[in-house]
Amino acid sequence: MKILLINDYDALVGGAEVIVASLMFELRRRGHDVRLFSSSAYPASSKVIADYRGFGTTGRWRTLLQSANPFAARTLRHALKKFRPDIVHVNLYLTQLSPLILRELRHVPTIYYAQWYRAICPRGTKLLKNGCLCTSPVGTACLSKGCISWLDWPPLMMQMELARRWVGVFHRVVAISQAVAEKLDMFGDPPLKGATVIHPGTPLVAPRSPDEMTSEPTVVVAGRLVREKGVETLLRAFALVKAGRPDCRLIVIGDGPERAMLEKQSQELGLTANVQFTGHLPHAEVLTRIRQAWCVSVPSIWDEPFGMLAAETQMQGVAVIASRCGGLKEILMEGETGFLVEPGNCEQLAKHLQQLLSNRAEAIQLGIAGHAHAARYFNSETFAIRMEALYEAVIVDRDRMIRSQDQQR
Repeated sequence: MKILLINDYDALVGGAEVIVASLMFELRRRGHDVRLFSSSAYPASSKVIADYRGFGTTGRWRTLLQSANPFAARTLRHALKKFRPDIVHVNLYLTQLSPLILRELRHVPTIYYAQWYRAICPRGTKLLKNGCLCTSPVGTACLSKGCISWLDWPPLMMQMELARRWVGVFHRVVAISQAVAEKLDMFGDPPLKGATVIHPGTPLVAPRSPDEMTSEPTVVVAGRLVREKGVETLLRAFALVKAGRPDCRLIVIGDGPERAMLEKQSQELGLTANVQFTGHLPHAEVLTRIRQAWCVSVPSIWDEPFGMLAAETQMQGVAVIASRCGGLKEILMEGETGFLVEPGNCEQLAKHLQQLLSNRAEAIQLGIAGHAHAARYFNSETFAIRMEALYEAVIVDRDRMIRSQDQQR
């Protein structure tokens, strides 16, 4: 099968890109001809993996470009003509490539894999600036509630309107989690409702050996340092743990707009000697740090669409303490592979951090159970097999529809 994957970015800078890369490599391993179409937002030196790249930028013109990117649409048109895919699999497309690419897909079987809330929220989070969940549809509420500036509002509303106009090109909509599917049902246009849920996968690996664990009780958190990731809550919880366990360590992996504030908070809490901010690390190095940790925290304060960090951590054989929200509830087995806590509740988080950082044997046991769970439900081969079946069904349905239309003429 000839499969064209589409995603805004091709460098391994986030969970979405890791998911796309993992799927691409697994489908290729299974004998398919798979190509990736992406933007040029990241320089070629960023270890990009795309076969075709349309123009993209992270600069001042990004809002306008992601609203209507004719350059990406033109490049995609040429890629489709050259590659002639049997099916197109669209992932992220609203932060670089724009809805203009959709009109190029009207004559080829296409699915949309909703990995977050961007199709129903210009910020992609369905989270208000005050930290509360948004219950309003896209429109004037985005401006009146301060989520979007008056300068960005017109192009982003145009983007959402273009997306509505062309959403019908998707022959099937798939959600990364039940949490995303429910949000699409609540706020999405009719073509986005009733999405099939297919959890992503991560490559199957052997669980870490206890010998890989650090001698000091260590917790890791990784991801973009933005408010919704909840690292501020983790720091407050870690301060409570440190009071009774002064040898514990916290490693914060990633970068983002909140980093300076979080580093200042760490100093104010007296955690400078115990907390390390590493900045962005290559994905392989992130996994190494995870395998060395006693546990990993995913303290999100928003409805995390899935929580790839939690799935990857379990696959490495490491215990997870995550927020009871969004897709994270679909990944962990409470008390068996880790623990779930209420979002923003630093006391609950501190309790379970203290529990695992004080009990190496329990941390190991939860990690072993987590690996077995991830190997069964969140491995990349299972993900690819489910996507294969979906691709084949979509192609068959479209061929049947074309034959029916031909017979009616």
